[in-house]
Amino acid sequence: MFIFKGSTMSFKSVHTFAWSFAAILSLQLSLPGFGQQYNDSNAASVSATRVGSAHKSEKNALVSPAVAPDYVIGSEDVLSISVWKEPELSHSVPVRPDGKITMPLIGDITASGLTAKQLQDAIEKQLKSYIDNPQVAVSVQEIKAQQYNLLGEVSRPGAFPLDKPTTVLDAIALGGGFRDFAKTNKIYILRATPSGPPEKIKFNYKQVIKGQKFQQNIVLQPGDTIVVP
Repeated sequence: MFIFKGSTMSFKSVHTFAWSFAAILSLQLSLPGFGQQYNDSNAASVSATRVGSAHKSEKNALVSPAVAPDYVIGSEDVLSISVWKEPELSHSVPVRPDGKITMPLIGDITASGLTAKQLQDAIEKQLKSYIDNPQVAVSVQEIKAQQYNLLGEVSRPGAFPLDKPTTVLDAIALGGGFRDFAKTNKIYILRATPSGPPEKIKFNYKQVIKGQKFQQNIVLQPGDTIVVP
């Protein structure tokens, strides 16, 4: 026997009540109107989520990777250009030796000598003749125009991008430091001159790290070559 609001209810009565409730709930779920309403609501929720995610992803595609904002584009650099909602205008393109790139609709446009933001504004300005409110993102994928070389007794010799102010000490650190037998007091930098042989600039690592002749720790220029004997 079960007590229910001051009256008695047999096990059979409780079983009958539970079965009846389940039958009514099953009948409601099977009704076309109720089922359709639930399915439509669920589908609308899923659809809204997908649309929101797609819109967010498309906007995120315009975000440029982190690059020094004042980096000046040069010949042979590789650029990534994205135009929102215009996939046929979005592509990667190298800067030609004449300093220009070619864009659909607008043709040739000068890129060399500009920052990514300046080039972005220039492209948007020209695209306004063809597209309403164009939104353009420009980023530098590969830096090939402004580089320095690190040679000799360092862990990682080679060419390095000069995308931000870099001193000789910075360059040595980026090259992984010295090898065991490096002559750190006889380092020199070769720098091109407008005419004639390159300039040879001495760098004594031992003196510089002691604070002596710190002016030797110069800021590198594009084309500089650091030699570690």
